[in-house]
Amino acid sequence: MPRQSPAWFDQQYNNRARVADSADILGRWARASQLVRERSRCLLDVAYGEAAAERLDVFPSDVPNAPVLVFVHGGYWRSLDKSDSSFLASSFTDEGAMVVIPNYSLCPDVGMDRIPLQLVQALAWVWRHAAEYGGDPMRVVLVGHSAGAHLASMLNCCDWKAVAPDLPHHLVKGVLAISGVYDLAPLRQAPFLQADLRLDADSVRRLSPAQFPAPEAPVYAIVGAQESEEFKRQNRLIRQAWGRRVVPICEEIKGCNHFDILHDLADPAGRSHQLARRLLDLRWYSALL
Repeated sequence: MPRQSPAWFDQQYNNRARVADSADILGRWARASQLVRERSRCLLDVAYGEAAAERLDVFPSDVPNAPVLVFVHGGYWRSLDKSDSSFLASSFTDEGAMVVIPNYSLCPDVGMDRIPLQLVQALAWVWRHAAEYGGDPMRVVLVGHSAGAHLASMLNCCDWKAVAPDLPHHLVKGVLAISGVYDLAPLRQAPFLQADLRLDADSVRRLSPAQFPAPEAPVYAIVGAQESEEFKRQNRLIRQAWGRRVVPICEEIKGCNHFDILHDLADPAGRSHQLARRLLDLRWYSALL
């Protein structure tokens, strides 16, 4: 890549600045999510650890032995909250899945190294407790958006037996990675982020999934067709790093930007929703697949 200016990196990665109505979209998420929590059966702020942020929301399944969708929210590791993503839950619980949405601590209150370790504990909680809420712990699928896609990809590489002996070797059965960042090196050049993330060369190496050995569970990597060239490059990069066997799906979703791609995920007719269904192995499949 030719040497670019800090302003160029900000332009490529500052999605709130790129999408003119991003604030309106985030407000719609919050309002829709509140309605879903009010109208759905759910357990809120369940502790998976001791820190204040180590809480998760559970949307149980009415179907026994349901697949479990764990959604990891974005926000560049420094903003947003699980409560902003509840609107996604009802689309999948209506179709027979259990949904879990964890929180995690945010930068700069913690370093980025801390966040994936927190989510490892969240996934361990899911494995140990999913059956209590109608879920099948052998069918856990991660869906992550933006920073959440980065974190979900890291979790797919976890050595679960090293975390605790009661955990299975293969806790994660698949990942839908939406608009993710898999090489963190460019973020060091983006002034709007670096003050909070405080990345250095060592942390980039430790925290960039594209530098990890390929995991075993499949990753479906998607990005909005209206996103920046850097986000599209990052999407292609994870396939280049891990290969077609691990990343069989590497697509751009037509008509979507960095934010409204989650509307495609919530829409039962959306391509990303159908890809999540495929990973969850729900009984009904759309002809779109």
